[in-house]
Amino acid sequence: MDKNPLVTINLVVLNAERYVKLCLDAVAAQTYKNYELNILDNASKDSTVALIKKHGIKHKLILNEKNDGMWLGQEKLLSHSRGEIIVFLSVDVLLSADFLENAVKIMGSDETIGALQGKIYRWQIDNGRPEYTKIIDTCGFEIYKSREILNRGHGAEDRGQFNKQEEIFAVEGAVPVFRKKAIQDSLLDGHLIDPEYFWYGEDLDFAWRMRLMGWKEIYDPSVIAYHDRQTTKRTRSTLIDFIRMRKTIPIFKRRLDWRNTTVTVLKNDFGWNLLKDLPRILWRQIPLLGYFLIFETPVILEVFNVLKQLPKIFRQRREIAARRKVTMGDMRSWFK
Repeated sequence: MDKNPLVTINLVVLNAERYVKLCLDAVAAQTYKNYELNILDNASKDSTVALIKKHGIKHKLILNEKNDGMWLGQEKLLSHSRGEIIVFLSVDVLLSADFLENAVKIMGSDETIGALQGKIYRWQIDNGRPEYTKIIDTCGFEIYKSREILNRGHGAEDRGQFNKQEEIFAVEGAVPVFRKKAIQDSLLDGHLIDPEYFWYGEDLDFAWRMRLMGWKEIYDPSVIAYHDRQTTKRTRSTLIDFIRMRKTIPIFKRRLDWRNTTVTVLKNDFGWNLLKDLPRILWRQIPLLGYFLIFETPVILEVFNVLKQLPKIFRQRREIAARRKVTMGDMRSWFK
């Protein structure tokens, strides 16, 4: 890779007048200057586009006629991306000034790194200004043999517990950094993501597939950003905690979360792995489905949507299996 590679920052926005100026200010403040900025607006109805045009930062703006969601928007921006490294930026994320500089160093240190996860903290707006915290939003995804998938460190105070570079299961979708070659190598049916996902789980599905294609995904604490996450603020610790947190999430997001995560596991996991861990999977899924049946009936209905997608899932499994470069043993080492 070139010592001073072009970095493409791709930003997808929708009704983001609350965040967009602060987000662009953070991009403009980067110490690494060899970057291009592409922005796709998903048919915003507020002043987002006007604020983008008013901002002095150099950019290319693409106006979508409808809301295609975050990751389908990112897919559209790929055709405008000239960089060797591509940052998928969310508008509610603020980059630290040395985000790009540190990311470029790490990506340049090992050509087998396909994706980079930074240490993402929580922030919020206070009287129009960013208020930063040392509460962790995410340090990437970890996966368990039960197939529960969690954001590492989510909601925890940073006490140095994530202060070393390490390989992780998968990068999270707030502001992942990708090698362009790894993206191209991990497309499925010629696409970045399955349009049926629309919103939830696309990051997990794509990152898992990238691992299957043999690319490393690395977490590094020197790559810092801040995310004002609008869903969960921390992981649950008890059943009561779980129920309270579920109630704070809109029901359509809960539906997408369960459906898309289930489809992702069925699509990307080895069949023998699933059978080997079936007792752990059922131990988690049976009570969860029982809870949905009693308290969240719309979520349980997503079982039928998963069943409807099975022919497509099996076809995609065959395509992924024909291309994957890891063994079942490699994958088992990813599970906790």
